[in-house]
Amino acid sequence: MLLPQQDSEASILHLVADAVGSLGQFTTLGIFLDGQWQDIWPAGREDRPIRTPVIVSDGFNAGGSDSMPLRLAGVPWSYAYSLGTEHGPSGHLVAGAEQPPSDGEQFLLRLLVQQVGVVLANVRLLNRQREQATGLRAATVALARSMEVHEALTRVALHGAGQDGVALAVHQLTGQPVAIEDRFGNLWAWAGPDRPDPYPKLARDEQDRFVDRMMAAGRPVRSGPCLCSVAMLSAMPVGVLVLHDPDGTAGEIERAALGHAGTVLAMEVARMQSVTETDAHLRTSLVLDLIAGAGPDEAVLLNRAQILGYDLGRPHRVLLVEVARGMDDIDLLLYAVSRAVRRAGIGSLLAPRRRDVVVLADTETSWEEFRQDVGAGLQSAASRVGVGGRYRAPSDLPRSYREAQLALRIQKTIGGPEQATVFDELGVYQLLTASGNVSAIEDFVQRWLGQLTDYDTVHGSQLVLTLSEYLDHGGSYDASAAALSVHRSTLKYRLRRIREVSGHDLSVPDTAFNLQLATRAWHTLHALRPS
Repeated sequence: MLLPQQDSEASILHLVADAVGSLGQFTTLGIFLDGQWQDIWPAGREDRPIRTPVIVSDGFNAGGSDSMPLRLAGVPWSYAYSLGTEHGPSGHLVAGAEQPPSDGEQFLLRLLVQQVGVVLANVRLLNRQREQATGLRAATVALARSMEVHEALTRVALHGAGQDGVALAVHQLTGQPVAIEDRFGNLWAWAGPDRPDPYPKLARDEQDRFVDRMMAAGRPVRSGPCLCSVAMLSAMPVGVLVLHDPDGTAGEIERAALGHAGTVLAMEVARMQSVTETDAHLRTSLVLDLIAGAGPDEAVLLNRAQILGYDLGRPHRVLLVEVARGMDDIDLLLYAVSRAVRRAGIGSLLAPRRRDVVVLADTETSWEEFRQDVGAGLQSAASRVGVGGRYRAPSDLPRSYREAQLALRIQKTIGGPEQATVFDELGVYQLLTASGNVSAIEDFVQRWLGQLTDYDTVHGSQLVLTLSEYLDHGGSYDASAAALSVHRSTLKYRLRRIREVSGHDLSVPDTAFNLQLATRAWHTLHALRPS
């Protein structure tokens, strides 16, 4: 009656040790349970020295399921009663007596031991159920916590809160400071107290090894006082989450939060890349439509710019930026131009093409300094910039674009060092290109330079170019020779041939003026008709 009320194995074993003696002249010598002897003695016998029964019988298997008589040293009669049941523990209760008990006493003892085996089995089942219930409660708590983590970070992903939102969510979930770095160790976002200033950064090779270690682990890894996880996008690392945990208390929930946050961070990076690419595509399309002049009406263009957060109603001018020589990498050119545009603060509308970049500038700056800033990002490749006129209406931008093209062509036709050429500062070239009467320009060039151009064509000489440089340098022999990269005596010979072929006296001011105007018109024709 008392056995089913026990809730622990120890109390059951003590109870049965006492009960054995009430059934007859028995003594509990020991209980062998689950491979170990339990030295349990009847009540009132605590002073008896603990000893493990010494089995001298052959063939005794203490872990078996059979009851059998034993021979123990110093015990006249002993017997091992099996405690085994179908689902219970394996073992035996070993009883001893000074003389063999009656059959009735042995029957009662066997019945008691069977009851003990059943009760032990029930207690073990109850303990397993308790452990399962405890584990279930812990699993329920962990599941609820995991759902909290999932829901919090899912809200961040749905709302597009960016890196700051991801860092703040992990900080609120874990209570620890959180940093988000790019894959090179640069700080993107911080949430929590004690933000370090300056933010520590590993050397490049150390950072690469650390990122490789996190990728290989596939789970958050510890680095000093921090627990770190890498965010992956298309099998490439795109960010690192750093949970500051100096006490080392972060557990599975914190690791799960970092793991899920890595997925959300990768989604945020992908979203930002998509937004950036879409924005760049829309801006490029708008710029190309504006300079082509063949797009929709002005109201539609203004609305497209407004959607991009851009005010197209301000005066603008068109810039053309191209690499003069030594480089065909349009991506590098776009990067260099974008950087220079941001530094100069001249707007955010630009469009890359195969060999140049078109910029719509809404403010004024030093265009030569702008060109030099572009060149600083081009790995020493020389660049040219053509600057069109400034106009208020978007419908005038095709005109500014053509002027930027002419500025570049004239610069290349005239020669000399690469520079920024502003159409408004071209002087006579601006007047010649603005006249629109190309045939009149051709007639003027033919009248003053026709004999020299024919001579150059036949003999492969450069008399017209020599004349142009000589007049542009004010008749200076040294400056003209340097510009032409010829010896002074060669220059004098060419000038004598120019006088002989053309019949013009360069010392006459009116003649020199008309010849200089004709050489500039000759350059202008080459710019207008490059072929």
